Amino acid sequence: MKMVTFREVSKYYSGRAAVRDFSLEVEEGERLVILGPSGCGKSTLLRLVAGFIPPDSGSIAIQGDIVAADGQIMKSPEKRGVGMVFQDLALWPHLTVKGNLAFGLKARGIPKKEREQRIGEIVRLVQLEEYIRAKPAELSGGQQQRVALARALVLQPRVLLMDEPLSSLDLELSVRLRGEVLRLQRRLGFTLLYVTHDREEAFDIGTRVVMMKGDGRIERIGSVEQVRAYFQARATASHLIRQNLNDRSA
Repeated sequence: MKMVTFREVSKYYSGRAAVRDFSLEVEEGERLVILGPSGCGKSTLLRLVAGFIPPDSGSIAIQGDIVAADGQIMKSPEKRGVGMVFQDLALWPHLTVKGNLAFGLKARGIPKKEREQRIGEIVRLVQLEEYIRAKPAELSGGQQQRVALARALVLQPRVLLMDEPLSSLDLELSVRLRGEVLRLQRRLGFTLLYVTHDREEAFDIGTRVVMMKGDGRIERIGSVEQVRAYFQARATASHLIRQNLNDRSA
Protein backbone atom coordinates (compact mmCIF):
# COMPACT_ATOMS: atom_id res chain seq x y z
CA MET A 1 0.00 0.00 0.00
CA LYS A 2 1.16 3.54 -0.78
CA MET A 3 1.43 5.34 2.55
CA VAL A 4 2.51 8.79 1.31
CA THR A 5 2.20 10.04 -2.26
CA PHE A 6 3.66 13.28 -3.62
CA ARG A 7 2.40 14.43 -7.03
CA GLU A 8 4.39 17.26 -8.69
CA VAL A 9 4.68 19.13 -5.39
CA SER A 10 6.31 22.57 -5.35
CA LYS A 11 6.76 25.04 -2.50
CA TYR A 12 8.17 28.55 -2.79
CA TYR A 13 9.45 31.04 -0.22
CA SER A 14 9.79 34.67 -1.37
CA GLY A 15 9.77 33.52 -4.98
CA ARG A 16 12.49 30.91 -4.46
CA ALA A 17 11.68 27.21 -4.87
CA ALA A 18 12.35 25.17 -1.73
CA VAL A 19 10.79 22.10 -3.37
CA ARG A 20 10.22 21.84 -7.11
CA ASP A 21 8.14 19.28 -9.06
CA PHE A 22 8.60 16.60 -6.40
CA SER A 23 6.87 13.29 -7.18
CA LEU A 24 7.35 10.17 -5.05
CA GLU A 25 5.47 7.20 -3.59
CA VAL A 26 6.39 5.91 -0.13
CA GLU A 27 5.34 2.36 0.69
CA GLU A 28 3.71 1.36 3.97
CA GLY A 29 6.38 0.31 6.48
CA GLU A 30 9.21 1.74 4.37
CA ARG A 31 12.18 3.61 5.84
CA LEU A 32 12.77 6.42 3.36
CA VAL A 33 15.71 8.76 3.90
CA ILE A 34 15.84 12.18 2.26
CA LEU A 35 19.51 13.08 1.84
CA GLY A 36 20.98 16.38 0.74
CA PRO A 37 22.73 19.63 1.67
CA SER A 38 21.22 22.48 3.68
CA GLY A 39 18.61 24.44 1.77
CA CYS A 40 17.61 21.67 -0.65
CA GLY A 41 14.05 21.35 0.69
CA LYS A 42 14.41 18.32 2.98
CA SER A 43 12.74 19.87 6.03
CA THR A 44 10.11 21.55 3.85
CA LEU A 45 9.03 18.12 2.59
CA LEU A 46 8.44 16.92 6.15
CA ARG A 47 6.52 20.07 7.03
CA LEU A 48 4.32 19.52 3.98
CA VAL A 49 3.53 15.94 5.05
CA ALA A 50 2.90 17.02 8.63
CA GLY A 51 0.39 19.63 7.47
CA PHE A 52 2.21 22.67 8.86
CA ILE A 53 2.29 24.28 5.40
CA PRO A 54 0.41 23.65 2.13
CA PRO A 55 2.07 22.97 -1.23
CA ASP A 56 1.84 25.88 -3.65
CA SER A 57 1.11 23.35 -6.40
CA GLY A 58 0.72 19.61 -6.63
CA SER A 59 -0.85 17.26 -4.10
CA ILE A 60 0.02 15.10 -1.10
CA ALA A 61 -1.95 11.97 -0.15
CA ILE A 62 -1.72 9.70 2.89
CA GLN A 63 -3.06 6.20 2.28
CA GLY A 64 -4.77 7.49 -0.85
CA ASP A 65 -6.54 10.33 0.95
CA ILE A 66 -5.51 13.75 -0.42
CA VAL A 67 -4.56 15.86 2.59
CA ALA A 68 -3.28 18.98 0.77
CA ALA A 69 -3.22 20.31 -2.79
CA ASP A 70 -2.62 23.53 -4.73
CA GLY A 71 -2.28 25.89 -1.77
CA GLN A 72 -4.98 24.29 0.38
CA ILE A 73 -4.85 22.03 3.45
CA MET A 74 -7.71 19.52 3.32
CA LYS A 75 -6.83 17.64 6.51
CA SER A 76 -5.33 19.26 9.61
CA PRO A 77 -2.10 17.92 11.19
CA GLU A 78 -3.78 16.16 14.12
CA LYS A 79 -6.03 14.19 11.73
CA ARG A 80 -3.27 12.84 9.49
CA GLY A 81 -1.90 10.06 11.69
CA VAL A 82 1.56 11.63 11.48
CA GLY A 83 4.14 12.18 14.23
CA MET A 84 7.24 14.35 14.04
CA VAL A 85 10.59 14.58 15.82
CA PHE A 86 12.09 18.04 15.30
CA GLN A 87 15.76 18.88 14.88
CA ASP A 88 15.73 21.00 18.07
CA LEU A 89 13.44 18.40 19.78
CA ALA A 90 10.99 21.16 20.93
CA LEU A 91 10.42 19.56 24.34
CA TRP A 92 8.39 21.51 26.88
CA PRO A 93 11.07 22.53 29.44
CA HIS A 94 8.61 23.04 32.32
CA LEU A 95 7.03 19.60 31.92
CA THR A 96 8.32 16.24 33.09
CA VAL A 97 8.90 13.35 30.70
CA LYS A 98 5.41 12.13 31.54
CA GLY A 99 3.99 15.62 31.02
CA ASN A 100 5.62 15.93 27.60
CA LEU A 101 4.20 12.57 26.55
CA ALA A 102 0.74 13.32 27.94
CA PHE A 103 0.45 16.74 26.27
CA GLY A 104 -0.49 15.52 22.79
CA LEU A 105 -2.73 12.78 24.15
CA LYS A 106 -4.71 15.29 26.20
CA ALA A 107 -5.01 17.60 23.20
CA ARG A 108 -6.55 14.74 21.23
CA GLY A 109 -9.02 13.91 23.99
CA ILE A 110 -7.57 10.51 24.90
CA PRO A 111 -9.13 9.33 28.21
CA LYS A 112 -6.86 9.29 31.27
CA LYS A 113 -6.79 5.50 31.61
CA GLU A 114 -5.69 5.04 28.01
CA ARG A 115 -3.17 7.88 28.36
CA GLU A 116 -1.57 6.17 31.33
CA GLN A 117 -1.44 2.85 29.48
CA ARG A 118 0.14 4.34 26.35
CA ILE A 119 2.70 6.34 28.31
CA GLY A 120 3.66 3.31 30.39
CA GLU A 121 4.16 1.20 27.27
CA ILE A 122 6.22 3.74 25.37
CA VAL A 123 8.56 4.68 28.23
CA ARG A 124 9.36 0.99 28.60
CA LEU A 125 10.06 0.72 24.88
CA VAL A 126 12.48 3.67 24.94
CA GLN A 127 13.90 2.66 28.34
CA LEU A 128 12.98 5.81 30.23
CA GLU A 129 10.90 4.39 33.11
CA GLU A 130 13.21 5.72 35.83
CA TYR A 131 13.22 9.22 34.32
CA ILE A 132 9.49 9.66 33.92
CA ARG A 133 9.33 12.45 36.52
CA ALA A 134 12.45 14.24 35.30
CA LYS A 135 12.39 17.47 33.30
CA PRO A 136 14.35 17.85 30.04
CA ALA A 137 17.15 19.90 31.65
CA GLU A 138 17.84 16.98 34.00
CA LEU A 139 18.40 14.55 31.13
CA SER A 140 21.37 13.84 28.87
CA GLY A 141 21.25 14.65 25.16
CA GLY A 142 20.53 11.03 24.29
CA GLN A 143 17.74 10.80 26.85
CA GLN A 144 16.16 13.97 25.50
CA GLN A 145 16.23 12.43 22.04
CA ARG A 146 14.37 9.42 23.40
CA VAL A 147 11.75 11.64 25.02
CA ALA A 148 11.17 13.42 21.71
CA LEU A 149 10.86 10.07 19.94
CA ALA A 150 8.51 8.71 22.62
CA ARG A 151 6.36 11.85 22.45
CA ALA A 152 5.81 11.27 18.73
CA LEU A 153 5.28 7.51 19.04
CA VAL A 154 2.83 7.67 21.95
CA LEU A 155 0.33 9.14 19.46
CA GLN A 156 0.58 5.87 17.48
CA PRO A 157 1.32 7.53 14.12
CA ARG A 158 1.09 5.73 10.81
CA VAL A 159 3.95 7.90 9.57
CA LEU A 160 6.88 9.16 11.64
CA LEU A 161 8.82 12.18 10.37
CA MET A 162 12.33 12.79 11.72
CA ASP A 163 14.15 16.01 10.85
CA GLU A 164 17.92 15.59 11.43
CA PRO A 165 17.18 14.38 14.98
CA LEU A 166 20.73 13.18 15.74
CA SER A 167 22.74 16.03 14.22
CA SER A 168 23.70 17.56 17.59
CA LEU A 169 25.04 14.31 19.08
CA ASP A 170 28.53 12.86 19.00
CA LEU A 171 29.16 9.99 16.60
CA GLU A 172 29.08 7.18 19.17
CA LEU A 173 25.73 8.27 20.62
CA SER A 174 24.33 8.96 17.16
CA VAL A 175 25.16 5.44 16.00
CA ARG A 176 23.60 3.95 19.13
CA LEU A 177 20.39 5.92 18.69
CA ARG A 178 20.18 4.95 15.02
CA GLY A 179 19.91 1.39 16.28
CA GLU A 180 17.13 2.45 18.67
CA VAL A 181 15.16 4.03 15.83
CA LEU A 182 15.47 0.84 13.77
CA ARG A 183 14.43 -1.34 16.71
CA LEU A 184 11.32 0.75 17.34
CA GLN A 185 10.37 0.90 13.66
CA ARG A 186 10.58 -2.88 13.36
CA ARG A 187 8.63 -3.33 16.57
CA LEU A 188 5.86 -0.82 15.83
CA GLY A 189 5.77 -0.96 12.02
CA PHE A 190 5.35 2.75 11.26
CA THR A 191 6.44 4.27 7.96
CA LEU A 192 9.54 6.42 8.46
CA LEU A 193 10.53 9.57 6.55
CA TYR A 194 13.95 10.57 7.82
CA VAL A 195 15.89 13.69 6.83
CA THR A 196 19.68 13.97 7.08
CA HIS A 197 22.71 15.51 5.39
CA ASP A 198 24.92 12.67 6.70
CA ARG A 199 25.58 9.94 4.15
CA GLU A 200 26.46 7.16 6.61
CA GLU A 201 23.43 7.98 8.75
CA ALA A 202 21.27 7.68 5.64
CA PHE A 203 22.77 4.28 4.80
CA ASP A 204 22.26 3.01 8.38
CA ILE A 205 18.63 4.13 8.65
CA GLY A 206 17.08 3.78 5.20
CA THR A 207 15.79 1.02 3.00
CA ARG A 208 15.62 3.61 0.19
CA VAL A 209 17.34 6.96 -0.27
CA VAL A 210 16.20 10.09 -2.11
CA MET A 211 19.09 12.40 -3.00
CA MET A 212 18.07 16.05 -3.32
CA LYS A 213 19.69 18.79 -5.39
CA GLY A 214 20.23 22.27 -4.03
CA ASP A 215 17.34 23.61 -6.12
CA GLY A 216 14.74 21.38 -4.44
CA ARG A 217 14.62 18.71 -7.15
CA ILE A 218 15.31 15.00 -6.91
CA GLU A 219 18.78 14.05 -8.11
CA ARG A 220 18.56 10.29 -7.63
CA ILE A 221 16.39 7.63 -5.95
CA GLY A 222 17.54 4.12 -5.12
CA SER A 223 18.16 1.46 -2.53
CA VAL A 224 20.95 2.00 -0.02
CA GLU A 225 23.16 -0.32 -2.08
CA GLN A 226 22.47 1.58 -5.30
CA VAL A 227 23.13 5.01 -3.78
CA ARG A 228 26.26 3.79 -2.01
CA ALA A 229 27.56 2.41 -5.31
CA TYR A 230 26.79 5.74 -6.99
CA PHE A 231 28.87 7.65 -4.46
CA GLN A 232 31.71 5.15 -4.76
CA ALA A 233 31.69 5.42 -8.57
CA ARG A 234 31.65 9.22 -8.35
CA ALA A 235 34.61 9.20 -5.93
CA THR A 236 36.55 6.85 -8.20
CA ALA A 237 35.89 9.04 -11.24
CA SER A 238 36.97 12.14 -9.33
CA HIS A 239 40.18 10.42 -8.23
CA LEU A 240 41.00 9.37 -11.79
CA ILE A 241 40.43 12.90 -13.08
CA ARG A 242 42.74 14.36 -10.43
CA GLN A 243 45.36 11.71 -11.14
CA ASN A 244 45.20 12.44 -14.88
CA LEU A 245 45.62 16.19 -14.27
CA ASN A 246 48.58 15.53 -11.99
CA ASP A 247 50.20 13.29 -14.62
CA ARG A 248 49.78 15.99 -17.24
CA SER A 249 51.33 18.65 -15.06
CA ALA A 250 54.28 16.45 -14.04
